[in-house]
Amino acid sequence: MEKLTIDDLQLRGKRVFIRVDFNVPLQDGAVTDDTRIRETLPTLRLAIQKGGRLVLASHLGRPKGGPDPKYSLRPAAKKLEELLSKPVGFASDCVGAEAEAQSKALSDGGVLMLENVRFHPEEEKNDEAFSRQLAALCDGLFVCDAFGSAHRAHASVVGITRFVKQAAAGRLMEKELKYLGKAVTNPARPFVAILGGAKVSDKIEVVENLMKIADSMLIGGAMAYTFLKAEGEPVGKSLVEEDKVDLAGRLRNGARERRFPLLLPVDHVLGAEFKPDTATQTTSVSATPDGWMGLDIGPKTIASYQQKIAGAKTIVWNGPMGVFEMPAFAKGTLEIAKAVAAATTAGATSIVGGGDSVAAVHQSGVADKISHISTGGGASLEFLAGRKLPGVEALTNK
Repeated sequence: MEKLTIDDLQLRGKRVFIRVDFNVPLQDGAVTDDTRIRETLPTLRLAIQKGGRLVLASHLGRPKGGPDPKYSLRPAAKKLEELLSKPVGFASDCVGAEAEAQSKALSDGGVLMLENVRFHPEEEKNDEAFSRQLAALCDGLFVCDAFGSAHRAHASVVGITRFVKQAAAGRLMEKELKYLGKAVTNPARPFVAILGGAKVSDKIEVVENLMKIADSMLIGGAMAYTFLKAEGEPVGKSLVEEDKVDLAGRLRNGARERRFPLLLPVDHVLGAEFKPDTATQTTSVSATPDGWMGLDIGPKTIASYQQKIAGAKTIVWNGPMGVFEMPAFAKGTLEIAKAVAAATTAGATSIVGGGDSVAAVHQSGVADKISHISTGGGASLEFLAGRKLPGVEALTNK
């Protein structure tokens, strides 16, 4: 079902409540990475151009049920002011008489940033009265541009939509849904899924769902060792989720029965300990010595994964291939990033999600060559697992 977008809204002279994702890292009261703020600029500039009066809301961090100055959105408002080159007002609370007065004082194209919605426990409880208070700050118009929060049924994402006339997707939300939606409903083939990171448990449903729609799957990172243990391979001191070994075995057997290529590492870079300057060695998986831990995929695995990626037309990647923040164990992840970029240049559609994979793409200098870098790690995983996202479902149908 297609949803309304910001293009469908008449904004001139109207207050529009825009849920953004300004959950940005702060240090000494300043924003250290403004990527998430920049990502919403197309939506905000369009709303300004259309003569809307912008009321912006976001969460930041996990404050413990009340106001906490270290989680204030004031630095984000200041950074936004720089990026938009125009004044951005700031409301010291996200609901109440003062915030309402400030929203009513906005003129066409004016921007007001509300304080952290999570300073109220009612936000995460999706409380009805709190949702109504948020809706009172706009003239029945709501735009959600916070894909990274769309998997959470919170008041500023879902609750508010019950008290407005129109709830639409912003530009960023639209872009996320376009790329991820096409990957799960109508991907160009071959479709290669690459999954890494530490835990199988975080990605079980994604593995199961993607096995139905992808043409092959490449597994790396620590989660590979849970699968390798299920295969009876020696894993040394590698990280294994013992309670998920049986499940990994079932997934692997299911893949075999369907002749689905679920590729696991054949060699790896081992560390004696989990620290940057530890002793290392590269061995085949079957020759893993006791007492060593696998911390990156090895050269043969890199080559076989590169070959799969080179032939792909759709690539979805979530999770690193190793402990790439330690230079000794970064090669696998960085080589996969380059392979994904090369396939994209050759015509594939690539979608990268999850903080670590996104960081790897930036670190290897190929971010501009990826079709779509998802801003929502958890949300993109849930979407790829075939789940409905509450924040998307709540938008008005066209």
